[in-house]
Amino acid sequence: MDRPQAVSAELEIDLRNLRQLNRYFGSYRLIEYFLRRWISPRSPMQVLDLATGSGDIPRLVVDYSKRRGANVNVTAIDQQAATLEIARKLSAGYPEIEFIEDSVLTFAAEPYDIVLCSLALHHFTESDAIALLRHCRELSRKYVLVSDLRRGFLATAGVRLLTTFLFREAMTRTDARLSAERAFSFDEFRALAERAGWQNFGHARFAFARQAIWLEQ
Repeated sequence: MDRPQAVSAELEIDLRNLRQLNRYFGSYRLIEYFLRRWISPRSPMQVLDLATGSGDIPRLVVDYSKRRGANVNVTAIDQQAATLEIARKLSAGYPEIEFIEDSVLTFAAEPYDIVLCSLALHHFTESDAIALLRHCRELSRKYVLVSDLRRGFLATAGVRLLTTFLFREAMTRTDARLSAERAFSFDEFRALAERAGWQNFGHARFAFARQAIWLEQ
């Protein structure tokens, strides 16, 4: 999925599978936990979602904000043109979301209220992961949430079972198993944030081998 490619049925199926994994295995619940803390009724918020994929997290943010009566706009960044084409199609009914093709490491803009980065850090080398965490902090004036898998037996075994019996497509099987292998352990994740200069940040384990670090300025 990370390689440059044209829109294809295989890519669309892989992104659909990832959305289902996000929905049913903890990612949406994790993000909504923080949205409840950070988004209040009638509050105008500018949100940035880095490595957005097919845009399911921005749509989740907009849907939650509407239920809360908050005025939220989301800028969603990804470097894969084909993935963004699919994201724009799926988000046709969401004028609050702007999709931009750019590198998450170099994207430049005025600071946002909330910066999100979900299930992306393990796709980067250690040095780039540190640079991305530093960039997340620079792009935020209030809140940052970076969530990812937590490497360990539960993640490895769970992903292998899911991709053996449910999500059996070749691209999904390969991507999911590589993600479980490349994910950072709990201690490694914290060390990356510290090396990126994060201070007074939260770090916690979440269900289904998820973890998150966050800043509340």
